[in-house]
Amino acid sequence: MYLPAIFEDVDPDSIARTIDSIGLAQLVMYRPEGLTATPVPLLRRPDPTNPERWTLVGHLRNGNSCLVEGEALVLFLGVESYVSPNLYPTKRDHGKVVPTWNYETVHVLGTLTLHRDPAWVLQLVTDLTNVHEAENPAPWKVSDAPSDYIEVMVTNIVGIELDPVKVTAKRKMSQNQPDINRDAVRQAFGAGTSSQQTMAQIMATDTLR
Repeated sequence: MYLPAIFEDVDPDSIARTIDSIGLAQLVMYRPEGLTATPVPLLRRPDPTNPERWTLVGHLRNGNSCLVEGEALVLFLGVESYVSPNLYPTKRDHGKVVPTWNYETVHVLGTLTLHRDPAWVLQLVTDLTNVHEAENPAPWKVSDAPSDYIEVMVTNIVGIELDPVKVTAKRKMSQNQPDINRDAVRQAFGAGTSSQQTMAQIMATDTLR
């Protein structure tokens, strides 16, 4: 990933929040016949003995081409939005502005392990469900479904766990623009789409300047 220092995020807490807020990632694996990739919901699971360490856990259907142990790359893409040059006040002064894209992303390179133990997979499914149902007024629980049905479903999937080797995070939020342009983008996004509004909130508190 092209990563100018001005856009790099090296704060472990910030990176963890970004991963936790995204959920769905792209898993990229190399097989003898070439690269293969798949979208997969992943949960960041902290190490109980060392909170600064964590793994990424999830599951894939039997037969998925990414069910291969070994080196893997996980891509998280968070909020993103096109930035029109028309948003920049300096356009009126000299016209030296071009379109761009603001976004946040985290790339996690690591070693993928497969888990076929039904108890491990069931716990993973339960954890994932609890996280993503948490904001619902009446959260659905794995135990809401018949146990024999869940047992069959669990046998059809394989747990995956990625142990990170290298984590690279980028938050491009107009830091390379003068304050007058950055503030204008933030204000415009504050009245835009839900994704743009989230980006505006990040830009208002972002320390990557």
